[in-house]
Amino acid sequence: MPQGTILIIDDEPRLRQLLARLLELEDYHVLQAVNAAEGLELLGQHPQVLVVLCDVKLPDAHGVQLLPRLKQKAPLAEVILMTAYGTIIDGVQAMKDGAFDYLTKGDSNDQLPVLVERAAEKARLRYRVQELERQVGAQHSFESMIGHAAALERAKTLGRQVAATDATVLLEGPTGSGKELFAQAIHQASGRRSKPFVAVNCSAFPKDLLESELFGYKKGAFTGALGDKKGLLEEASGGTLFLDEIGELELAVQAKFLRVLETQTFTKLGDTKPTKVDVRLVAATNRNLKQEATAGQFRPDLYYRLSVFTIPVPPLRDRPEDVQPLAEYFLRYFAARMSKRVPGLEAETLRLLQRYDWPGNVRELKNVLERAAILTPDAQPLAAAYLPDEFHATAAPGAGLPGFSPDDRSLRALEARHIRQVLAETEGNLFDKPDPSKTEGFAVFWPGQ
Repeated sequence: MPQGTILIIDDEPRLRQLLARLLELEDYHVLQAVNAAEGLELLGQHPQVLVVLCDVKLPDAHGVQLLPRLKQKAPLAEVILMTAYGTIIDGVQAMKDGAFDYLTKGDSNDQLPVLVERAAEKARLRYRVQELERQVGAQHSFESMIGHAAALERAKTLGRQVAATDATVLLEGPTGSGKELFAQAIHQASGRRSKPFVAVNCSAFPKDLLESELFGYKKGAFTGALGDKKGLLEEASGGTLFLDEIGELELAVQAKFLRVLETQTFTKLGDTKPTKVDVRLVAATNRNLKQEATAGQFRPDLYYRLSVFTIPVPPLRDRPEDVQPLAEYFLRYFAARMSKRVPGLEAETLRLLQRYDWPGNVRELKNVLERAAILTPDAQPLAAAYLPDEFHATAAPGAGLPGFSPDDRSLRALEARHIRQVLAETEGNLFDKPDPSKTEGFAVFWPGQ
């Protein structure tokens, strides 16, 4: 299999064919062009070219002036310029414009394969990085989110609309509902996708350390500050900073963040000069910040700056139709990690999963499926017996009752159904005991017992 594709642009047939033969012996696939126009056309047709060997003196262009157009057409490829009449000025300009090297023809033909391999390896690395970035982008996109419930689709639509801007976003939703996934999708859909995405859980840091982690500090700012430290705000500059559980920030830190949002500047601990950043803030909370701002537990001015664009992330209980595709995805994922074959979910298992309230949301569903996948024998579907006890407890109250609905499980409704059943069994006579076999599962007490 060829090591990759090389393009040679040169109007001298003998030299072009000699170079092509040398590189083909090194197992490269070689394309040949006689002028700049043909070379640019071939680059457009073969986007995976690794290296371009280009003569400086072409019939329709000067190689040094052509270099930016070659890099624009194939930004990941490396370009080596060749000339029979090299000048220092051309060589310096070529290197400034991004050439990998600048050679004099005939002086280094024996070293050319080694030079081409070095350039090709650098280009391969670029292509690999691009592919990894594409995979990461696809993994954290709105399209990769599993589920099509109306509430989820509304949230995704809002996320796509705000992603193209630099507006601050506040994600509201309970713990485990996927707020960080939304933040990552907003970042990947924005113009900042090639820059850092830095996620910070504000509740995971001790309050006395959070400020220094976010803003950094100068050497000697406090005992133990033995050197300068960049904060997470600086690390995220150019990209997106995601603050999860922002309601946990102390009021003093909130004031510093308000200044960041207003001026994109902050002052490190122990510093006297402000630091400039370019960062987009996405925050998340499972609390009602508006109520806390009214109660004085959160700065109202920061709340109004954060809530420029608010997206409610729906809990799983509001997306019952998404339980099945999520459960099937997690089951496939964990089965593959455990090298098991789990054909799918039994009907009873799916029924119990869909009836559960999911107080821990998608995170809880993921944990439940991991536990069940561990317990399920190889090559068997996931049975209801491998679900935690609380799933079977929710199924018990209505068992055997005529007219029971999973959406009507209150104690009042249960009592009403039981009374109607007792009256039917006694034909309306409150003083006769019903047949115990027909009211199995209920404790009925009569006067004198």
